Amino acid sequence: MRDSLELLRQELVSFAAERDWEQFHTPKNLVMALGGEVGELTAELQWLTDDQICAGLADGHLRSRVADEMADVLIYLVRLADVCGVDLLSAATAKIQDNGSRYPVEKSWGNARKYNRSAEED
Repeated sequence: MRDSLELLRQELVSFAAERDWEQFHTPKNLVMALGGEVGELTAELQWLTDDQICAGLADGHLRSRVADEMADVLIYLVRLADVCGVDLLSAATAKIQDNGSRYPVEKSWGNARKYNRSAEED
């Protein structure tokens, strides 16, 4: 996967360079574009029930639209990580390890409470 993500990063660098878009790919602009794409992904599912989402994903029509928006989110996230000098896979691995410490299985199993909240606070 690391190689695939690196190939995508390189392709995005080339894509931007060929169009002289590096000047626009500042962290602020990329975060704003990423937020917009997350909003478009959200809009695809916003008013649907879970059953409607499952049916739409199964028949392929919704899956295609969601896939397009997910691709946009990934593209902007990979580009942002590159511009900011962040290794996404290393950062994700570190975050999973940190979450494992904050959400131990014995305290987290079957509930969605934040790690620093007790059942009494819900």
